[in-house]
Amino acid sequence: MSQNEVPSDLAKQITTSLSIAIDGVCLTVKKKNNCAIYVDIIPETLKKTALGKLEPKALVNLELPVTTKTFFSGHLVQGHIDGVARLKSVIKEGNSYILKFLIPHTLSKYVVKKGSIAVNGISLTVIEAGKNYFTIGIIPYTWDNTMLHTLNLGDFVNIEVDILAKYLEKLYEKD
Repeated sequence: MSQNEVPSDLAKQITTSLSIAIDGVCLTVKKKNNCAIYVDIIPETLKKTALGKLEPKALVNLELPVTTKTFFSGHLVQGHIDGVARLKSVIKEGNSYILKFLIPHTLSKYVVKKGSIAVNGISLTVIEAGKNYFTIGIIPYTWDNTMLHTLNLGDFVNIEVDILAKYLEKLYEKD
């Protein structure tokens, strides 16, 4: 299998018209050939996400949609990206890695210590939350089985903040 192919066990579950998350971005499969999938990406998606910054053959996270038969684990991740963050640092701490990301102030208000955040579609817990940054801890399994280990300092990732915070803000908006 080359780096740009979908693993065969995952490819068997993918069908045309299925919603699939690619680095956390919800996209619709328009065509499938063996271990390759094809999607359309509109200009708005390229503006809001880091997909346009990917290099050919870049390793990405692929996730199937949750169904009524799927075991639910983590927090609600919709695949509706709120913006991008930039990797500032990676520190090895014991058996884990602590990643620090710079985030726009417009999104940082939704990020809280011990809250949920999705980085490239990976449901994670925030360790620290500042005015323009947040940190996350990555366990060995997640490090080895996602694309996070391929990130370089300065790389961009897709961020989806917790949907509940956005709904609460909307409910309490002053007209």
